[in-house]
Amino acid sequence: MNIILIVLFVLIIVSLIFSIKIVNTGYVYVIERLGKYHRTLEAGWHFIIPFVDFVRKKISKKQQILDIEPQGVITEDNVNISIDNVIFYRIMNSKDATYNIEDYKSGIVYSTITNMRNIVGNMSLDEVLSGRDRINAKLLEQIDEITDDYGIKILSVEIKNINPPREIQDAMEKQMKAERDKRAAILQAEGEKQSQIARAEGQKQSKILQAEAEKEANIRRAEGLRESQLLEAEGKAKAIEKIAEADSKAIDKVNRSIIESGTDETVIALKQVEALKEMANNPANKLILPNETLSSLGSIAAIGDLLKKDKKEK
Repeated sequence: MNIILIVLFVLIIVSLIFSIKIVNTGYVYVIERLGKYHRTLEAGWHFIIPFVDFVRKKISKKQQILDIEPQGVITEDNVNISIDNVIFYRIMNSKDATYNIEDYKSGIVYSTITNMRNIVGNMSLDEVLSGRDRINAKLLEQIDEITDDYGIKILSVEIKNINPPREIQDAMEKQMKAERDKRAAILQAEGEKQSQIARAEGQKQSKILQAEAEKEANIRRAEGLRESQLLEAEGKAKAIEKIAEADSKAIDKVNRSIIESGTDETVIALKQVEALKEMANNPANKLILPNETLSSLGSIAAIGDLLKKDKKEK
C-alpha cells in the first residue's frame, strides 16, 4: 500500500512538472492536443495537460536573417554571374508557419533563388550591376506575396555580392581605369582652365586698379593745380584791391586838401603832383601820360619849386 502511494505521489509530481510550461519573451509555443492544433502559448507561465497536450514547435517572433548562398545566374546577354542575397523576415502567424509549409526557411530560400533568376535573366549585365535597388524591390514584392501563405512577412531583400566571371572583371577594371584616367584628365584640364581664368582676372583687376589709381592721381593733380591757380588769382585780386584802396585814399586825400585850401590853381597843381608822385612810388602802378600832360607837369613842378622857395624866404 505504501509503495502504491509513493508511486502515485511521484506520478503527481512528474505530471505537475510536465504541466507547467514557461515561454520566454520573443517566442511562442504551438500546442497540439491529441495530435490536433489546440492553441499558441505566448510569453509567460502556462499549464497544459500532461500526456495530452504536446508542444508541436517552438517559434521565434523576433526579426530573423536568412543568408542565401551564392547562386549562378545567366543574364540576358549570356553572362554567367554569381549572386548571393540576405533576407530579413519575421513570423507573423505561428500556426501558418507550422502547418502550411514543412520548412518555411527552405521555402524562402527557393522562392528567392527562382525569382532572382527570372528577374536577372531579363536584364543585361550592365543593368544588373547598376540596378541592385530595382532587383531588391522586385524580389521583395514577389517573395512577400509567396510567403503570405506561410504567415511570414518579408521585411527586406538585399543583394550582398554580384560576381561576374574573371575575364569580365578584368575588362571592367580596365574600363574603370580608363574612366578614371579620363576623369582625371578632364579635372586637370578644368583646373588649368580655371587657373588661366583666375590669372587673366587677376591681370584684368590689376590693370583696372592701376588705371583707377592713375585717374585718381590725375584728378588730384588737376585739383591741386586748380587750387594753386585759385590761390594765385585770389592773391592778385587782393593785391589789386589793396592798390585800388591806396589810390582811393590818395585821391580822397587830394580832394580833402583841395576842399581845405580852396580853389587855388597852384595848390591844385601841387596836390596833383603829390598824388602822382605817390602813385608812381607804388611798383604795381604804371603811368602812361601824353607829352602835353608832361609839359604841364613840368610847369606845375616849377611853380611848386618857386612856392617852396617863397616859403623858405619868409
